Amino acid sequence: MHVAALREKIAVVPAAAPASSPAAESGAIVRLLTCGSVDDGKSTLIGRLLWDSAAVAEDQRAAVMHASQNRALNGEKVDFSLLLDGLQAEREQGITIDIAWRYFETTRRRFVIIDAPGHEQYTRNMATGASHADVAILLVDARHGVKRQTRRHAAICNLVGIKKVILAVNKMDLIDWSEETFRAIEEDFRALAGNFAFAQIAAIPVAALPGDNVVRRSSVMPWYSGPTLLDCLETVDANVEPRDAPFRFPVQLVLRHGDFRGYAGTVASGRIRPGDRLVDARTGLGALVRSITTMDGDLAFAAKGDAVAIELDSDLDISRGAVLSEAARRPINADVLEARLVWLAEAPFDPESGYLLRTATDLTPVTSMSISALVDFETLASAPAHACAVNDIADCRILLGRPTSLDLFSELPATGNFVLVSAVDGTTVAGGVISWAQSGAAALGDNVFVLDRELLARGLCSDLGNSPADLAEFHRRAQEAAILLRSVGIPVLIEI
Repeated sequence: MHVAALREKIAVVPAAAPASSPAAESGAIVRLLTCGSVDDGKSTLIGRLLWDSAAVAEDQRAAVMHASQNRALNGEKVDFSLLLDGLQAEREQGITIDIAWRYFETTRRRFVIIDAPGHEQYTRNMATGASHADVAILLVDARHGVKRQTRRHAAICNLVGIKKVILAVNKMDLIDWSEETFRAIEEDFRALAGNFAFAQIAAIPVAALPGDNVVRRSSVMPWYSGPTLLDCLETVDANVEPRDAPFRFPVQLVLRHGDFRGYAGTVASGRIRPGDRLVDARTGLGALVRSITTMDGDLAFAAKGDAVAIELDSDLDISRGAVLSEAARRPINADVLEARLVWLAEAPFDPESGYLLRTATDLTPVTSMSISALVDFETLASAPAHACAVNDIADCRILLGRPTSLDLFSELPATGNFVLVSAVDGTTVAGGVISWAQSGAAALGDNVFVLDRELLARGLCSDLGNSPADLAEFHRRAQEAAILLRSVGIPVLIEI
């Protein structure tokens, strides 16, 4: 996700906004996710939104109309999904597989649209898109209402910190524009949303193919007096970071050129000016900011999202993976944490496998990991468990081989998320958010059982020597013992 919520960043470079555009002058861009179950009409809805808001060039309109000629569209002349489904496999199967990114703007606001796949097989792609979004449009088919995949997508939106959700009840034309059905679906979803931390929920009845309540108000649903989808998007509160957010700067690279030594990276939260004091979160060593440099020259300040090089008035012995912060509000240097994650790999969680925890710029070995619960997508309650598989949302405890600097997701999402990667091939297996963390696994006392070399050599491995084969068997037995202990709910730290 990176969950900044699976933060394997996908670069989106929007086209330059016209100089006369009020939206361009505001500078605010809303990142908008569309999600929901397969065949609910996400690509068609966004295609219609782009088409009716004049965000499609004339040559592209002509190409889409030509490509639509051989498609059955219930009397419509345009297959609006062609504006989003760009892969050949998507057009052949009529589903979204990969994330589609589109930029458009109105006179009031600029948007980056993230059209996510609805099929359960591509949940990993949906989760990656959700980790970048400020607002989610969650679609449901008016004929079927809230489905299991709708619940999963709502849970993932909540997991990655999306606070504003628009419930779009689509295909109202196929249920004779029934207010009763719409209200029942809205009530069902609001009951579901009570399990999550959504701050704003709006419900809109739409028919994407004919365009009712997308950009223009429908004439066949007089019982609905709320905003159209576009009206709602243009007025929903933008996700603006509080001005007093703690400063976080994960270091990506140390730059050296002559007498210049700068720490390069992207500001994750907060802002900084020359003269401010920063500290290395891990060691507490600090210095004053001498300059904030970019390719275009020095800046008077840097804020969230700015890619800069920070020059300090004295050198700090730090490298990639360090986090610079303000002295008063530093992140946690943690080697034990509890988290909620979505499992993305086809292979299920295996306590014998090696995993690495990747934060913004750091990569830390996972010493041990245990699953404590899974989310039931029917009840949305957590049920005790010790394993998880693809698309599961699980609660877990992770012990790290060394401390890393991070925050709680509820307090600072930008540095409170992570991805788990395979130590063997580097593939992403899960993305999650941190709910609790502390430094010093030993501080857990009786809550963690330490399997160290001396203990194992006196007992379970007393018959082994120092040959390579015996050392391999020593490690195998240690892992087996840890698996047995974890299976009965005892967290284990292996120190050999």
